[in-house]
Amino acid sequence: MFKSQRNSIMLLNEVYFWTATINDWKHLLANDEFKNIIINSLEELVSREKIIVYAFAIMPNHIHIIWKMKALNGKEMPYASFNKFTAHQFQKLLQQNQSDFLNQFKVDELERKYRFWQRDALAILMDSREKVFQKIEYIHNNPVQEKWNLAKESADYKWSSAKFYETEIDDFNFLTHISEAL
Repeated sequence: MFKSQRNSIMLLNEVYFWTATINDWKHLLANDEFKNIIINSLEELVSREKIIVYAFAIMPNHIHIIWKMKALNGKEMPYASFNKFTAHQFQKLLQQNQSDFLNQFKVDELERKYRFWQRDALAILMDSREKVFQKIEYIHNNPVQEKWNLAKESADYKWSSAKFYETEIDDFNFLTHISEAL
């Protein structure tokens, strides 16, 4: 009868597993251009020392990240900046190339014309080693699940940190191994 609210609040200097979903579970992130927007945003926030990214996977309609908010980005938390920036870039790209698809994200809200991210992001405090490693394994195995079938092996999926954890090669130049947080 009552839907419980998910916790989307994160505090500075704590490690969280965070899941954000595209509005109405649309497969916006199936296109690599939209994945690159996510990567660019994470890269920018890391370079400005606002976040530390330990693990991630970009799925067709959601993302999983294990990260730490290090410092406010102006007056807001970095995850709020991430959501705003990526949404703005999604809108810009869709206006240029896919205006019909853009209309599927139209909302009747005072503060915005389009909503790309659902409001119920999930943030889980990583308060034990077991929990951290369980979530990293979950993130890295998500793309190879039968439901998604995005790669044969987790390290082969380009849009995650699995290769980094298997080979220590950081193709994104913004990852930090979780061992540095524990």
